[in-house]
Amino acid sequence: MVKAKASEGNIRQKNKAVIFNAAKKEFVTYGFKGASIKRIAERANIARANIHYYFQDKTDLYQQLLSNIISVWNRDYDTLSVDKTPKQALSDYIRAKVMHSKDDPDSSRIFASELIHGAPVLNDYLYGGFGTWLQSQVDVINAWIEQGLIDKVNPHHLLFLIWSSTQHYADFNVQVVAALDKEAMSDEDFEDVVTSLTQIILKGCGID
Repeated sequence: MVKAKASEGNIRQKNKAVIFNAAKKEFVTYGFKGASIKRIAERANIARANIHYYFQDKTDLYQQLLSNIISVWNRDYDTLSVDKTPKQALSDYIRAKVMHSKDDPDSSRIFASELIHGAPVLNDYLYGGFGTWLQSQVDVINAWIEQGLIDKVNPHHLLFLIWSSTQHYADFNVQVVAALDKEAMSDEDFEDVVTSLTQIILKGCGID
């Protein structure tokens, strides 16, 4: 019985992941209002009824997709720790953010669009769980400052700088490739982004 439930849970996770990936493309292309469950089903190559098995409607799918994006980010960006040196922690954080812009730009674009439209779905999160998570990051940076490990900087603005500079390569990629006179950014281009942003941000914090 336990194995059967575990198997059902794995199938559910896999099916929802397929739907989420298709939904990302649909929401990025058409926005929330223009998105269609029918087209999401076609993108996922599954029956429309299968989507309704996991999600009540388009709003429920969109809400769960945003929650999934945030969960992944909070897991993968959990690199700031007093147990690490500021140089290592910030370097890891910047790399993780840039690589997400490279590997999953649609998540960043959907999140940005939600905020630009006033965060109607994420409003409760922004004034709830987000604040708790953010304060934990601010506390780490303040601890580094108190120990004299980095210059006295505003922790909030340091984090805002990292978020905006790394996500720029996802949200404004069309502008970036035009400026670089390229059709698309290569792996080497993204490595250059990591190196450049890391150098700029660490030096701005007084880290050699």
